[in-house]
Amino acid sequence: MYPEDVEYEPVSVKAVLAEMKDTAELLIDLSYSAVLLGSDEIAREVLVLEERMDILQLQARMSLLMAARSPEDAEELAPVLGVVGAAEKISNAAGDIAKIVIEDMGLPDAIRSALPEATEILVRVPVGVDSPYHGHSLGELNVETETGVRVIAIRREQATGKRRWITNPTRESVLQSGDILLLRGPETGLAEVYERASGTPYEPIDPPEAPIDDLERAVDSIVLMKNMSELAVDLAYGAVLFDSEGVAEEVAELEAEVDALKSRFEAWTLRAAARVDDPIALRGLMHLAVSTEVISDAALEISEGVLHGLAAHPVVAAAVKESDEVIVRLTVAPDSDLAGTTIGDQMIQTETGMRIIAVRRGGAGSDWVVQPGPETGLGGGDVIVAKGTRAGTARLGELAGDQPDVGE
Repeated sequence: MYPEDVEYEPVSVKAVLAEMKDTAELLIDLSYSAVLLGSDEIAREVLVLEERMDILQLQARMSLLMAARSPEDAEELAPVLGVVGAAEKISNAAGDIAKIVIEDMGLPDAIRSALPEATEILVRVPVGVDSPYHGHSLGELNVETETGVRVIAIRREQATGKRRWITNPTRESVLQSGDILLLRGPETGLAEVYERASGTPYEPIDPPEAPIDDLERAVDSIVLMKNMSELAVDLAYGAVLFDSEGVAEEVAELEAEVDALKSRFEAWTLRAAARVDDPIALRGLMHLAVSTEVISDAALEISEGVLHGLAAHPVVAAAVKESDEVIVRLTVAPDSDLAGTTIGDQMIQTETGMRIIAVRRGGAGSDWVVQPGPETGLGGGDVIVAKGTRAGTARLGELAGDQPDVGE
């Protein structure tokens, strides 16, 4: 069988669903990074991870089928199959995005030249035999604090020949020679970490000149689609965790915004085709827009049960709760420490271990600020969505003046 033989074995559905959630989120990040950086290496990692997702979804389906012994069981477990199917759709869409790069489907060569200088870069690096990182934990190495570079995933070859993915590694995660690290951060910090990990110098891509005058607009659209799709998926799992119809409705709004953004992006691509010598060179951009819509549609599918008033099956909520990163949704109190400050002023990630991934100004009905930066201001009534360690949720709640809901 492809990619490897799979047969039924007793597994924890909760553990499989948790890994599927973390894997789906990582796949989105990697696939878009492969496109923006034109990186075949990152694109191939997406396909390797997609194979892992295929195995996970088969294990989940078999376990759920074994658990259904009555019509009542079938009714309860059907929404769980929907969550499994949605995660698989996200995985397939990410694989399709990666194939834009691998199959040279058609992208402007100069797309990286239009990336904002402030944009963080994602790179893949092997840990060398003589690397000073070998045998040390991320906490001991303190890489993120010293360089601004975060290890977002580790791929490890096991003695059995199978691959093990460690998504969202913690301070206790120990690096080994032969590990493949996926790093995200500023290019200056990446150069240092890359050389210390691999023993070879980091060679940044030399971007060519942009052949299309307003290529920056296309890149801005791609980055926004990526951020909005990631946020939709995060909120979808949050809706399940919180059993919150309000959060599910926000997913529906984001899905509609992604649809509109996709339409505008397609229109830009068609207009740009008239200004280039070879319009086929832009085919990958159209493919990217379609795959992005699939991801946002899948996010809506995850939260659809909540939208229709169906309580999430306990195993799904438990899986989201126990995945590598906790999702919290808080409202900033007017008299809290966060009100009237910026994310950078409060050093929120350093202080709490939580990353604010989105801010909704003034609460429901307002626009989302996705991937806010240190300069993003916070005010009373703002809704913030954050991801990070379970230990940091209470401290973030103190700063926001709100009790964090982590799906207890």
